[in-house]
Amino acid sequence: MGQIFPRNANLVARLSIFAGVLLVAELLLITGVYFRSNYYRQINVAVQQPVPFSHQLHNSVLGIDCRYCHVSVAQSYFANIPATETCMTCHSQVKTNSPLLQPVRDSYATGEPIKWVKVHDVPDFVYFNHSIHVNKGVGCSTCHGQVNNMPVVWQTQAFYMGWCLNCHRNPEQYIRPRDQVYNMDYTPPANQLEIGANLVREYGIMPPNQLTNCFVCHR
Repeated sequence: MGQIFPRNANLVARLSIFAGVLLVAELLLITGVYFRSNYYRQINVAVQQPVPFSHQLHNSVLGIDCRYCHVSVAQSYFANIPATETCMTCHSQVKTNSPLLQPVRDSYATGEPIKWVKVHDVPDFVYFNHSIHVNKGVGCSTCHGQVNNMPVVWQTQAFYMGWCLNCHRNPEQYIRPRDQVYNMDYTPPANQLEIGANLVREYGIMPPNQLTNCFVCHR
């Protein structure tokens, strides 16, 4: 019986297999890069809310402290979204007829909470406690960026594990005095490492070999 395929068919088959493997590897690489990209995680993308609340106006211009709205941030594992009653403390007297605030007035009248869109989120398998970080001298702007300059809030950091671990390995680079935690314009001084090292000891922060234990964030 005569030969069905030419002799170069073996070469073509090998090249096809090699090209297929390269294609699969390239697709996996592209997929991995995409899911770790700022585009996928919507970094620096303003998140529109049902009420156009401006942190820039309330915090930077009017000088309202973060804790006026996020009252549980220093006592709880989560930073609460303010209740409608908190908004109406001012807006029962200020801009009472503004159409932009109609959802707030409706919520207050009906008791139905406003469905705010969460901007900063971590996976369910990650345990994060706001109060621990705040009380140990981690500033709001360290993780959330300068929210005081945001008319509409966006996420400035992708909360990858490596990003969190960098702080846990080197807390002295980020720790600030407790009275500066809510200062959104805080700039680390030239001797930050010296000050940070002293604050790490003063605040009783665990050493890096304990802070990087898996159990700290994954329970």
